[in-house]
This record gives sequence, C-alpha cells and structure tokens, in this order.
Amino acid sequence: MSPVERLAVNRLRAQEPLDGPAIDRFLERFGSPIIEGERATFLFRGDVDEVWVRHRVVGLPDPLPLKRIGESDLWAVTTVLPEGSRVEYQIEIRKGEHYERFNDPLNSRLAHSPMGSSSVCAAVGYRVPDWVAHDPEAREGTLVEETVRSRALRRDQPVTIYLPARFNRAQRYPLLIVHDGGDYLAFAAMKTVLDNLIHRLEVDPLVAVFVSPRDRLKEYPNHAPHARFVARELVPLLNERLPLIDAPEARCLMGSSFGGIAALSVAVRYPGVFGSLLLQSASLVFTDIGFDHGGGPAFDPVVKFVNRFRARPTAVVDRIYMSCGVYEPLITPNRSMVPVFRHTGMKVRYTEARDGHNWENWRDRLGDALSWLFPGPQKFVYE
Repeated sequence: MSPVERLAVNRLRAQEPLDGPAIDRFLERFGSPIIEGERATFLFRGDVDEVWVRHRVVGLPDPLPLKRIGESDLWAVTTVLPEGSRVEYQIEIRKGEHYERFNDPLNSRLAHSPMGSSSVCAAVGYRVPDWVAHDPEAREGTLVEETVRSRALRRDQPVTIYLPARFNRAQRYPLLIVHDGGDYLAFAAMKTVLDNLIHRLEVDPLVAVFVSPRDRLKEYPNHAPHARFVARELVPLLNERLPLIDAPEARCLMGSSFGGIAALSVAVRYPGVFGSLLLQSASLVFTDIGFDHGGGPAFDPVVKFVNRFRARPTAVVDRIYMSCGVYEPLITPNRSMVPVFRHTGMKVRYTEARDGHNWENWRDRLGDALSWLFPGPQKFVYE
C-alpha cells in the first residue's frame, strides 16, 4: 500500500457502508486536521455545495477546495505540510447563494489576534515553546500603566512599563521599547515570556515599555512626530524616572510588520540613540524600478522610506535581530534586506520559521531574539 493509500481519509473512502455512524467514529478518532507525516488532511462535515480552506500561506492555493467523499456529507482535502510548519486557517462554505466563513468546528486549537481568531494546524515537529506558558516557579514582573504628555504627538500617550521581578532601584537596567505593545502583551504572551526567560537566566533583567499607536498606518511608516516622541521625549523621561543604563548599547527598539518599520525609522532618524533593533516580519517593502509595489496606498510611505534607505544604507545601530515566516509574502523583502543591513557593518542575526504573518510566529521567536540581544548568565554558559 502506498503512503497516499495509507492515509486515514483514503482508508475511510474504501469503507462500506460509508454511513453516518462510520463518519462519526472516524471524526471522533481523528478530528481535523489529520497530520500524517508531511501530509495534512482538512475535513468538514455538512450539507453544503462547496467548501474551502482559507489561509495566507504563500505557495498553497487560496482558497484550497475540499471535495465531497462519495455521496456523504464529509468533505476533505490533503496537502503537503513540511515538518515544523504551523498554519492558521478558517473554513469557508457555500450553500446556494449564501457564503460563510468561520473557524474549523472540528478543531479546538485557536490563535488570536486583533482581527479575531483562527484555527491552527500544527505539523509534525512544531512545538509551542515551554517558556510561553505560565511557570509557577518564575517570579512575576510588574506592569505599570503610565501616561506621557507628548508635544510631538500633540496628545497624552499611554504606555505600559514592565518592571522585572526583584526590581531594585539600586541596579541599572537595559531598555526595550515595544511597538504595538498592547498586542504583544495580549497576543504574544510577552509578559509571561519575559518573566520566564529572566527567571531561567536566559535573558538579563530588563525594563520594557509597551507603546500602542492611535493610528498605526499613519504613525508607523517613517512618521517624524512618532520618532521624535520615542527618541526625544520617551527615552529621556524614562531615564529620569527609572534606573536605566543610559547608553545606546543598552537600548533596543522592536516591532512586527508596520511596527518593524516604525522601529527602524526611529533608529534611522535618530542614529546613535539606540544600540539594537528587533524586527519581526517587518514590512520592508521596496521597489527596484518604478513605484508599482502592489501594496496599496498604505504602503506608499513604507516603500519610499525603504527605497531611500537601500539607496544610501547606513549603520544606525550595532545589532539587528530579524525574523520572518517563510509562508508570508514579506519573506522575500526581509531576505533581501539582510545583506543590505550587513553591508553597513551592523551585525545581523536572521531566522526564518515555517509559519505566517501572525502573533504566535512572533511569540515563538522571542526566546532566541531576546536571549541574543539581552543575554543572561545562562546564555553565556552555552555560547
């Protein structure tokens, strides 16, 4: 029997009779999706006219159509999913003229984001890092809500400050400024991640400041008032109020997607203020000729900024940690920017994951990123 013939769904197809009780038993045993080696089988059960898997995986057809199994009400499609992959998806159905899209009713595993939730398909070899879950032995840091009056932004700007466990004003701490900070806390478990990595001595105790925009499409792509707020208002104020190491090498800017562009553009506008960047799936979209980038008007200022940097690249920090998912459209521009950054003399650590443009991908990279940028005693033991 070939590997394809051995697939559970194909063994089901050969069953007689293929009736409701047989399908009930099958779904109770296997659920959905069914992972068998490098193949993933998505299932849906219902009296509908068409079914699709909707996803954002570059390289797979979207939508991915399911086919009815015989005359039953069970639908299936099998695709290749390489080892270590993680995919977020939803099910879309059509019944007559009615279309509906929702999370997979046969799959209880969900991921959350500001846009809502999605079902998760994890291939063989993918594991949620153990430092993502609450560790009862790890002492917890503290989140403090503050409001900063910003002349640059012409408003009061809320920020959330993370103080590590055993915070001591007699010590000096490095500073991490996190763009889309509320989302990192809500959807990437970042407080728990910091608590655990600091407890395990993999990351040095640090102060993190989580900043959320009012209008990210306006404020994040190379916006002068935002950069001035971060570099000329927020950093000096934090240095006044907290026992921070007042040196560029102890300051890091981070962000994902448009937040990655915000982090880079602040560093470009204020070189020498920050020593490192943490860029996750940064929207580093550029054009080599013309200006037809295909990203829509929201990307116009991004492309102008990245094109200008590529034309005259300069070292704005000492080190950059970059990560990107191989299943997202931004993988090509991110790969392309690595040699550009390195050519300036900046040290770049670049990692890829078999994942997409989502918060759990970014969460899963935090251990490697933070332990490289802020190595604790345990990291020095092994490196």
